[in-house]
Amino acid sequence: MLDQVIKFSNGMVMCFDENGEQMPEYQGRYEEVKDKILADAPQSARFFRAKWGVSSGEIPREEW
Repeated sequence: MLDQVIKFSNGMVMCFDENGEQMPEYQGRYEEVKDKILADAPQSARFFRAKWGVSSGEIPREEW
């Protein structure tokens, strides 16, 4: 289950499950994975924006 979703400033997205394992089926360019992520992510999923190597912190799902 999707737990953490990170959108990087270069438009790439990484996703992790509750065990910290990457979920490649949800990773890629933001425009290509956004709808699938928002449809499948539980309400408990946490969304982040970041620059590579620098986290900007957690943000509300609606702002992601």
